[in-house]
Amino acid sequence: MSARALAALTVALSLATAAAPRGFAGADGPRLLVLNKDDATLAIVDPASGTVEHLVPTGDGPHEVAVSTDGRTAFVSNYGATGPGNSISMIDLVTAREIRRIDTTPIRRPHGLAFADGKLYFTAELNRLIARYDPATNTVDWLLGTGQTTTHMVIVNKETTRIFTANIGGNSIAIFERGPNAQTWNETVVPVGRGPEGMDVAPNGQEVWTAHSQDGGVSVIDVATKKVVETIDLKTKRSNRLKFTPDGRRVLVSDVDANEIVVVDAATRKEITRLPVGQRPLGILMAPDGSRAFVAMNTDHYVAMLDLTSLRVTGRISTGKGPDGMAWVDRR
Repeated sequence: MSARALAALTVALSLATAAAPRGFAGADGPRLLVLNKDDATLAIVDPASGTVEHLVPTGDGPHEVAVSTDGRTAFVSNYGATGPGNSISMIDLVTAREIRRIDTTPIRRPHGLAFADGKLYFTAELNRLIARYDPATNTVDWLLGTGQTTTHMVIVNKETTRIFTANIGGNSIAIFERGPNAQTWNETVVPVGRGPEGMDVAPNGQEVWTAHSQDGGVSVIDVATKKVVETIDLKTKRSNRLKFTPDGRRVLVSDVDANEIVVVDAATRKEITRLPVGQRPLGILMAPDGSRAFVAMNTDHYVAMLDLTSLRVTGRISTGKGPDGMAWVDRR
């Protein structure tokens, strides 16, 4: 190759690199993803400024959102607003647009989501199962029945050897452990209180906590023994979500009907405080650095920013109508 041709190629590559999208439709850094159920949109938010940078249309009644490991793709469960949904929106976060509407028929009411080992795991409430979607082949390549009514939320460990589901109608947490091969799974159904909905695994992986939406309690399950070791009577009116802080020291529970966030000490299992945050708090998301929590106010149509040191609301982000499910992504 001549010197002139090499120089021309270098300039062309430089221009192509400069023109290529870097991430989040041209911007780097962390982003907060918020689903607006009433608008059927995904908001891409700069958490530093509180600016909604993009609103991406989704399917009907979006409830939960998960992000691929590389941070380039978001998946949205279209639960359905007026009837059972049967699709998942696949959204390119670089271009901020839906690139695929995945038809899950006959799997209906997709809800809880978890991305692990290159694939998307999701619950199907009406089918009482967990399904797995492979983006590379655009197929649902695996199904696992729970045998429990209203399988709602799902958590998958990064090794994809253990799966937890919260089963609202079954009043249970199901723990699945992979056997000698990927096709063999053993299920343990752990009875808990009435209407377990919010669920999270402690950062050390030793406990799973679930908030009962119908009796005001929280069950603490020892993962090793797969048994409830304590039930905390929080006296919530109707809990919705439960999340550990990244350091594992505290647990936050959203009480929808009381319009509060209940803060619990994870070690003593005692209530620390109750924070009035707005009308109908639903989703809770922790910033990875443990500085803030984000709480979706479904009726007030904003996301509250909660300082985890002072335990005070320090700001609001208006994202759209009916915010609920959230996710965090950082492509730096």
